[in-house]
Amino acid sequence: MAENALPLLDNRGARKLFLHRHLLGEPPKGSGKGADLAGLVRDLGFVQVDSVNTLARAHDMILYARRPAYRPGNLAPLIERDRLLFEHWTHDAAILPTEFLPHIRHRFQRDANQMRARWPRWQGSAFLEELRKVKDHVAQHGEVCSADLKSEEATKSTGWWDWHPSKAALEFLWRSGELAVSRRQGFRKYYDLSDRVLGPQTEQVPLEESLDWLNNAALERLGFATRGEIAAFWDIATPKESRAWCQAELQAGRLIEAEVECDKGRRRVYLRPGTLESTVTLPDPPKRIRVLSPFDPALRDRKRAERLFGFHYRIEIFVPAPKRSYGYYVFPLLEGDRLVGRIDMKANRESGTLDIARLWPEEGVRFGAGRIARLEAELIRVARFAGLDRLHWGPDWLAASQP
Repeated sequence: MAENALPLLDNRGARKLFLHRHLLGEPPKGSGKGADLAGLVRDLGFVQVDSVNTLARAHDMILYARRPAYRPGNLAPLIERDRLLFEHWTHDAAILPTEFLPHIRHRFQRDANQMRARWPRWQGSAFLEELRKVKDHVAQHGEVCSADLKSEEATKSTGWWDWHPSKAALEFLWRSGELAVSRRQGFRKYYDLSDRVLGPQTEQVPLEESLDWLNNAALERLGFATRGEIAAFWDIATPKESRAWCQAELQAGRLIEAEVECDKGRRRVYLRPGTLESTVTLPDPPKRIRVLSPFDPALRDRKRAERLFGFHYRIEIFVPAPKRSYGYYVFPLLEGDRLVGRIDMKANRESGTLDIARLWPEEGVRFGAGRIARLEAELIRVARFAGLDRLHWGPDWLAASQP
């Protein structure tokens, strides 16, 4: 090693560490409910929520991939009854542990400041008065959904969403922390005053302390990361704040710099002392094939996943069908420490079947009899999870190659 050269984390070790930190490095097991489920969300940091439901909701797929015993009905009691989890925003809508709230609350004011500058221009000059009216209504009448408050619809495209003013007000008050999501019915959100949902928030954690917690918690869950990746994890600390934190931790000896070997080239990252050595004793990820949600934490940062696994993935929901490379909503397939393919499938509720349209192996991956048998076993489990009876394979389900 040349003088002053940084230590190297090879690609195989990086993939293994990455998967263990994203709780995909061990055989999937656990009750998937109660304290076990709350602990899973805490260890992940958050679970993204998305409305697409071609097979199951994103958050349900994320949790199922790590807890095969998990069922969608296991989550609501932790949010709506026990209040161990709550719904808010990271880089997108997400479910988070309520114990994190004192640190997450710093986002509320930051978002409120940004929205107060932008949203009145979007919703009109009377928007701030609409905020007051909506909050007063919730305070007097209790939880509401947007349909309860619906007023005159937007008359022209805004370039955002054509929300009526009260819907926009609910979202503003939620993002700024004055309201909280009390429950969902189907996928419709109901809002109430934050104090009534999450309890009075009297603890005021200084920003500096929260920034230390946020950056540290992000790195703990990533294993290794650049300053930008640390900031983007919660999307609360700014890149400048994460850069200053990394520099201070580096000077204090609590961080080291290293290079990680990517699918192509190398990348400079930060990690904790001892992390490199720990990869040697980490067990290999299980060979069981697992279906991942497109919004799985391991894939949330598409570029990071591509650097590590050489797996290029983009959602094609908004791509016209003739221009799609793969399909409307395609699920990545994880086997061991490799992403081995992607599969286009959806639930057919009328026939009770999981309809498999197409499977694309990754370059250099062959789906022979053994791998197909492992895939079929997993798809049978996924179908059962989704409340389906059997598999239905399309006539041309195995693609000869990638597009």
